[in-house]
Amino acid sequence: MIKVAVIGTGNISPAHLEAYRSFPDRCQVVALADIVPQKAEAARERFGLTDARVHASHTELLERGDVDLVSVCTPPSTHEQISVDALSAGVHVLCEKPMAPSLAACDAILAAEQAGGALFSSVAQNRFRDDVVRFKAALDSGLAGPVSRVEVTSAWWRGLPYYDLWWRGTWEQEGGGCTLNHAVHHIDLLLWLMGAPQAVTAVLTNAAHENAEIEDLSVAVLSYQRALATVTSSVVDHGERQQMVVQGRAASIALDGDVVADVTQPNGFPVPGGDPALVERLRTLAAEQPPLAHTGHTGQVDDVLTAIEQGRRPVVDGHDGRRTIELITAIYRAGVERRTVDLPLAADDPWSLPGTLTERAPRFFTKTASVAEQAGAISVSGAPTADTQDNDKESR
Repeated sequence: MIKVAVIGTGNISPAHLEAYRSFPDRCQVVALADIVPQKAEAARERFGLTDARVHASHTELLERGDVDLVSVCTPPSTHEQISVDALSAGVHVLCEKPMAPSLAACDAILAAEQAGGALFSSVAQNRFRDDVVRFKAALDSGLAGPVSRVEVTSAWWRGLPYYDLWWRGTWEQEGGGCTLNHAVHHIDLLLWLMGAPQAVTAVLTNAAHENAEIEDLSVAVLSYQRALATVTSSVVDHGERQQMVVQGRAASIALDGDVVADVTQPNGFPVPGGDPALVERLRTLAAEQPPLAHTGHTGQVDDVLTAIEQGRRPVVDGHDGRRTIELITAIYRAGVERRTVDLPLAADDPWSLPGTLTERAPRFFTKTASVAEQAGAISVSGAPTADTQDNDKESR
């Protein structure tokens, strides 16, 4: 039986607690930690964790000595210290996105993992989705031909009060804006599907949140050897219409399942109706993918538990998390310096260090409010997904 603790008991923690509850024969939540112990007590009561103890800090929790795995559900600025402390104590870690605000912090986590022998997994729950599995299978088949263009739209909408929560809306506490904290999932998927680009250009702005110093909108252009990808990161999009579309030489494939296969006339214009046989092959291939046994956070928790049980690497590890942070760092550098940034970043690149982004990033506006808690449920595209307070993360 794997003994589990959850550190940080705000809004994202229920996803972890529900996931662990799906495997009662394999794991048991034995502890909760929060710098506001009353919140941990409320989570303990809500999830019926009568045998779990509440702790006021992650260090106090680790002193127990009987925890095998921790979920880190705290703000980005705390991820490095908590993860390093846990790994150094030989405790496995499942850490919420983003892995850490800087590459140096990611490297410290990876070093602690290697030294301590425990496993680290960076949360990327969207890899554990049936539509993503179908999308990847269609792309990996090669039927669409060489990739020419990829369009990634990480579209979210957040109102002004979103950035009133005390740790949001500043470069120092949140680590970045929508590019880091919202598009991180889509950027992980892009890297998983396409690999790393060779260069990045980007623009950043704050279009609609005068109470936050960070960006609420960015557009990046990624250069591959013979392809371009655009990544739009936004919290200003009404309706939150998110999409990924890959344009291949023979066909286009979209995450929502849309497939189009144009063929040419002698004059270069498309033949009406395109290539229905290729469209059908791609749709059939996607439909033949078996559904996942578990999806979302539950799917990733299942994988982490299996990795611990079998002594293998998790499907999403710290190296995956670091690659995502490296690309996001390059996007920020390109946007701030208004130039093209080559990848990979050099080992001595100052942008890899903590504090560089905080020091050099523009302050679009001044944060004007700081509240400890907020009422309201997390919602995506207008559909509530959790009956909790605060949004997206806990209130540390």
